[in-house]
Amino acid sequence: MTEQLRDVPSHPPIASSEAVFEGAVWNIRRDVIQYPGGDITREYMDHTGAVAVLVLDDQERVLLIRQYRHPIRTRDWELPAGLLDIVGEDPLIGAQRELAEEADLAATDWSLLSEFATSPGGSDEVIRIYLARGISDLPAFEREAEEADIEKLWVPLEEVVEAALDRRIQNSLLVVGVLAAEASRRRGWASLGDAHEPWTRHPKFSTED
Repeated sequence: MTEQLRDVPSHPPIASSEAVFEGAVWNIRRDVIQYPGGDITREYMDHTGAVAVLVLDDQERVLLIRQYRHPIRTRDWELPAGLLDIVGEDPLIGAQRELAEEADLAATDWSLLSEFATSPGGSDEVIRIYLARGISDLPAFEREAEEADIEKLWVPLEEVVEAALDRRIQNSLLVVGVLAAEASRRRGWASLGDAHEPWTRHPKFSTED
């Protein structure tokens, strides 16, 4: 039964696809899909995908950052994360870059922790979360806009899990990341994957004809 619980990339033929709105960061795309029983039209946010990093230090504390997020009008606690908006960049390199830019940190030990689709009914955004250990400091990065006043906080993993279960934090990357980390830790970290594992289920790859 558990083998049935596996998402398999597949899609019916796409008759047409066009960007109906081009934004500063993301576009809105309209696809006409040749679905069994007749064509259907779907509009969705065309997203680059993103990576996030759950940093765990030697005391099993998680690095949290807090910054302003205008769509939800909140300064929320998050994991260091960023878009895959550099053409051809390996996701792991992107995660390492984001960790340096948002947290002034480098790590020597990288593992694949989790992957998920944030809103599969309205966006093709998918997230890959890495676990990073073996931390060292880097020179401070010069940040701007919402990132200019980032706050940083180290919190024991179990406390962040409790905050997620008590609904005190709401950022999806953070909630998924800490719950996955806690579940993996209880299994002796046996569920971790190779950080270099190909991302074949990223929709930018899996839907190519």
